[in-house]
Amino acid sequence: MPGSRSRRRVSALEGGLEEEASACTAAPSPSPQPTQASAEQILLRGIFEIRRGSCDVVLSERALRWRPIRPERPDGDSKFDLLCKEESIELKDVFSVKLKRRCSAKHRSSTLLGITLFICLKKKQNKLKDSTLDLINLSEDHCEIWFRQFKKILAGFSNRPKSLKILLNPQSHKKEAAQVYSEKVEPLLKLAGITTDVTITEYKGHALSLLKECDLQGFDGVVCVGGDGSASEVAHALLLRAQESAGMETDRILTPVRAQLPLGFIPAGSSNILAHSLHGVPHVVTATLHIIMGHTQLVDVCTFSSTGKLLRFGFSAMFGFGGRTLALAEKHRWMSPNQRRDFAVIEALAKLKPEYCEISFLPLQSSQEEQEMRTQGLLKSDCDEPWRVVQGEFLNVSIMAIPCLCAAAPQGLAPNTRLNNGSMALIIAQNTSRPEFIKHLKRYGTVKNQFNFPFVETYTVDEVKVHPRKNTHGSNLEEEAEPPKATSENGFPWNVDGDLMTVASEVHVRLHPRLISLYGRSVEEMNDSQVT
Repeated sequence: MPGSRSRRRVSALEGGLEEEASACTAAPSPSPQPTQASAEQILLRGIFEIRRGSCDVVLSERALRWRPIRPERPDGDSKFDLLCKEESIELKDVFSVKLKRRCSAKHRSSTLLGITLFICLKKKQNKLKDSTLDLINLSEDHCEIWFRQFKKILAGFSNRPKSLKILLNPQSHKKEAAQVYSEKVEPLLKLAGITTDVTITEYKGHALSLLKECDLQGFDGVVCVGGDGSASEVAHALLLRAQESAGMETDRILTPVRAQLPLGFIPAGSSNILAHSLHGVPHVVTATLHIIMGHTQLVDVCTFSSTGKLLRFGFSAMFGFGGRTLALAEKHRWMSPNQRRDFAVIEALAKLKPEYCEISFLPLQSSQEEQEMRTQGLLKSDCDEPWRVVQGEFLNVSIMAIPCLCAAAPQGLAPNTRLNNGSMALIIAQNTSRPEFIKHLKRYGTVKNQFNFPFVETYTVDEVKVHPRKNTHGSNLEEEAEPPKATSENGFPWNVDGDLMTVASEVHVRLHPRLISLYGRSVEEMNDSQVT
């Protein structure tokens, strides 16, 4: 009879209260005590209904474990052992807990059903997903005790942010940043109990000027919703702010100090190279959950200087074909993002011309021990080390401190570097025919080695100087009345993290290991992690 079954269930749940009173002394249970929890301190023990079955539930300091209450086993039936298999979740994967209630609009009241745990789970291809686990028990007192204990445990994860400053660029890609934030990001942040202060940027450089004056006291981190250019601008602003707070000059920086707050990046751009390199996938929910869980890692950053003055902080740069392509795309912003990108690439290939310049670089030559010290920022580059110099006509020069993964280059534009290995990748494409250069570009979208061409050179470096010496006709750049067609009005175009920077003279790029903390986990760390 349904009525008698309901009474039996309530009786079992009430019995859980009696067991809970002696939880810390490990009282006898209808099923054997889980062996994994025996070495841990048991905080609570009771009976809940999980997935439509009554379970013996044990809460320890690090995990929640449950086992279906074992019925009387018929002789010779081994299926009961499989049905009563223990399950568990680690509490470090739980990011929120709520009391589960059924609301009645008619009676303007709610009925307690139990507790809901919100869990961060790993899926395939480095994606994260939010999931739930319901612990059903109709007793108010019973659920309140467990609820308070869960809240106490979650409050102990001090690395998780409680308040965030959000900077949203509404013009990124297809102008979907606001929708992405309101539909996918904001609900998860609210669920995790994170308070936010949102500012919508109105023009290029707005985030930079805002963060120079904004009071960040009380915030645990800064989050950018936009493309790579927006994220780079925010990172630059945070690092400039750190130098000012340390009393350093911001126009000439030799040894910058680390940014004070971690930076989160919600991908809403076209390439999303930074999100791809951080998480292995440009997935909005994945990026949001990394922020909620407080997953951070220190990342290498470059300084770009000219004539001894700091231009900006950044993660990667391209000069030549990469810079001209971006400059063309910026002139046609009236097009849709995909059309603009395709048009710029085709136009730049049609007008493919080399730049005559001198490139000097400091190769990375260190032992494993020195490399680890350099990665930790304990060892600086030796000024007495010999610089190498190459000069000639180059179609493209790439300088990258991160792998720069994206949909067009799944292995990365610089697959031999990492997020924080204390080195930069210098990739030089010398002058060659247009068909050969196109073959090189197409290789980025495959698993083949994109550098296996006689005109491509790769180096692992600490510092790089790029000095345009002459144009393709052989006249000195300084003696020209008009700049070459490959340049803009103010100088040569550089693509720095998807943002256009024009410089007429030499650009000096220096690496600074682990200078900023970003929310996320590296692809290698995600692949090595053990997930229940």
